[in-house]
Amino acid sequence: MNQIDSLSVAGSGLAATPGASLAQALTPAPTPKRRQGSLARVLFERLGMLPVLLLMIVLFYALTLYFSEDGTSNFLTTDNTMNVLRQVAINLVLAAGMTFVILTAGIDLSVGSVLAVSAVLGMLVSLPGAAPAMALPTFLAAGLAAGLLNGAMVAYFNLNPFVVTLGTMTALRGAAYLFADGTTVLNSNIGFAWLGNGDFLRVPWLIWVAAAVVLVSWFILRKTIFGLHVYAVGGNPQAARLTGIKVPLVLLSVYALNGLFCGVAGAMSASRLFGANGNWGSGYELDAIAAVVLGGTSLAGGVGSIWGTVVGALIIGVMNNGLTILGLSSFWQYVAKGAVIVLAVLLDRWRQKQGFN
Repeated sequence: MNQIDSLSVAGSGLAATPGASLAQALTPAPTPKRRQGSLARVLFERLGMLPVLLLMIVLFYALTLYFSEDGTSNFLTTDNTMNVLRQVAINLVLAAGMTFVILTAGIDLSVGSVLAVSAVLGMLVSLPGAAPAMALPTFLAAGLAAGLLNGAMVAYFNLNPFVVTLGTMTALRGAAYLFADGTTVLNSNIGFAWLGNGDFLRVPWLIWVAAAVVLVSWFILRKTIFGLHVYAVGGNPQAARLTGIKVPLVLLSVYALNGLFCGVAGAMSASRLFGANGNWGSGYELDAIAAVVLGGTSLAGGVGSIWGTVVGALIIGVMNNGLTILGLSSFWQYVAKGAVIVLAVLLDRWRQKQGFN
């Protein structure tokens, strides 16, 4: 086959090998077999865990209806729906920050402790004789400072984020107890009580704040250069560095933003109960991580969305609420939550093997 024939065959997408006859060259290359389950792949990529959430809602409605004494269910009532959203709000704020961290292939085990420190410090500042007007800024500043601490150690000292945040989780938990002097800091006259107990247009402020955090997170991730950098760093930090992205600065900013959201969650939690102590937010990091991974964000980094995180947080909230209405003890809720976390990790591994984007 001469050079022109070779180019023609190559351009037509037909099989051509050195020394092959013209007849062999004109034989079409075998068409790759279409991967089975392509429809399921498309649906999973488009809808994620949303069908699971809807199925769970239907299941709990049916169960609560079946086991009710009067043949009715209050699971889908407006009051219970608002209750679920109110319970999900704090975890959703934490999960939004965790989404940024996990998108960079990192992890933050300290979010519950950061919430506790910011809540205790904010409540201390809100006490009469302190500086009540600076209470809300204190929540945010404390969370931001903790996030910057985590980010600096991960970004500029190249320390493993799991080890770093495991250490700060313990240290900050102890700091929260120390600041609170081992007691609960109470103040029934806080100026920001509306945040945890007020409502606007009959919707609790907790839900409005969580929605605002989600929208801000979506805008940052999808509409800004920084959001593109977050995905790039999580997908391939070496390639991101070669393209001129300042990887350490991106990592520092991500952990700082996560800390800031922890401060917001601390204010929401403290205003809800008019107090805070060193045990505030204990175990919240597991709920946040589970929500993010259930929502489709890969632990390997570079893949995920904030809307998936919303679905993941709702799955956990609906599960907790449904088990409570069914009258199961909190011990079973721990078992179910642990199973969900394991399921989330297995699902993430399966997604990686299947090559989902």
